Amino acid sequence: MPEIVAAPTKIPVPGGKTIDEFVGLESSGDAAVSIAHMVAPAGWDEPFQQPRFDEFTVVLEGELLVDHDDTTSSVGPGQAIITRAGERIRYRTEQGARYVAVCLPAFDNELVGREDD
Repeated sequence: MPEIVAAPTKIPVPGGKTIDEFVGLESSGDAAVSIAHMVAPAGWDEPFQQPRFDEFTVVLEGELLVDHDDTTSSVGPGQAIITRAGERIRYRTEQGARYVAVCLPAFDNELVGREDD
């Protein structure tokens, strides 16, 4: 039977970024996939990480910067970036961004592999 997600689950994170998870471990108990709407303020960044999941990110507004392999990819509105499990990456913004992220399998702090953990 189809399920309506009445409201996302707010995932607490430091640095002023907001994560509203619609599907995933926290919101629906799904371990196979997570879908979240994110808003990152200007100047936001996070540590480098080497996740054990693929992430598909679609930028709706602003610009998302993804550092990888000694280079930076700039992802703007209407564009997407795919990062694969095992790649060393870091997400950040200069001007802020609003985006949707889909993770396969679902996002889990145990799978992120942040370098500061």
